[in-house]
Amino acid sequence: MKEKIEQIQQYLSDHSLDAAFLTSTENVCYTTGFRSNPHERWLAVFIPATGESTLICPGMEEAEARHAGWEHHIIGYSDTENPIQLLHTYLQGQNIQAASLAVETGHLTLERLHLLEEVFDTLKVHSIDQELNNLRVIKSSRETDLLRKAAKLADFAIETACSELAEGKTELEILAAIEFALKRKGITEMSFSTMVLTGKNAASPHGTPGLNKIKKGDLVLFDLGVVYQGYCSDITRTVAFGEPSKEQIKIYEAVLAAELKALEMVKPGVKASELDMAARKVIEEAGYGDFFPHRLGHGLGLNVHEYPSITSDSDFILKEGMTFTIEPGIYVPSVAGVRIEDDVLVTKTGYETLTKFPKTLQYY
Repeated sequence: MKEKIEQIQQYLSDHSLDAAFLTSTENVCYTTGFRSNPHERWLAVFIPATGESTLICPGMEEAEARHAGWEHHIIGYSDTENPIQLLHTYLQGQNIQAASLAVETGHLTLERLHLLEEVFDTLKVHSIDQELNNLRVIKSSRETDLLRKAAKLADFAIETACSELAEGKTELEILAAIEFALKRKGITEMSFSTMVLTGKNAASPHGTPGLNKIKKGDLVLFDLGVVYQGYCSDITRTVAFGEPSKEQIKIYEAVLAAELKALEMVKPGVKASELDMAARKVIEEAGYGDFFPHRLGHGLGLNVHEYPSITSDSDFILKEGMTFTIEPGIYVPSVAGVRIEDDVLVTKTGYETLTKFPKTLQYY
């Protein structure tokens, strides 16, 4: 964490800013090692251009912050105290300037900005969002190790899901079995709401699991991920329950070919847009171009969806050490919904897929 704070301090010095004030759960975790969901309460880290940083968190979470490895100053506050006023008082006592703050403009609400302005006179704010994106896009060896472990647990979840398939079972029954099995392995948080979608319901890219029952001839789509020590995984697999139709198989093969085409292009120096366009071309040539309505993928790390987006208009250049998803899909109403998604690490000469569950069509 020390290196990450030093990188931010260098940015502050280069831009003549007094301090950074980070407020998102993910960026507080990135710089302090402490991950918390404070709900409506303040959670922040104050990083001056020089000197010691300060963590602001509810007083009842101070012990957890220390246990997470934060060794510096903490302002722990009660529900009747104003943490921003406490911070202001502390900074005055330490003679630390805070007239210009770099903040997360994509996270800090207008209401909270006004609260800062009420306490800090003549406050000027600047966006640090893109700099944080640039720092977080390249993963350290520690981060990569955590992402591998998160991906392995996602593979386990897909294996569990497939073992639960049975005629007459509902989407929610299978979803419950997946999350119960993960809880037994110590996973307390999913990256996002788990999706188990069967038959026609899978033709909605972000469908909602319900009481739809599995039946012979269905394609069943699983989309899920876990949070492991703060880092996320995200996998999608579509499997056959019984014998699918010829068109369903054709759709599956087109999605698989699109994913494999994009994967084989992954290496440092390639534009993200080239991956999207290559996968999209495969799907268009198969006759399903109108049924691939979303981007090819997205960055992955402390957030399940983070910088950059893998889109046809992205100028982002792939770099060694970055992680992202590749997830083409085809969704034909009343016929089938198929998506195949992997977590990908860019290596020095190519790529490594962190998610390992088979991609060829599996039959159950």
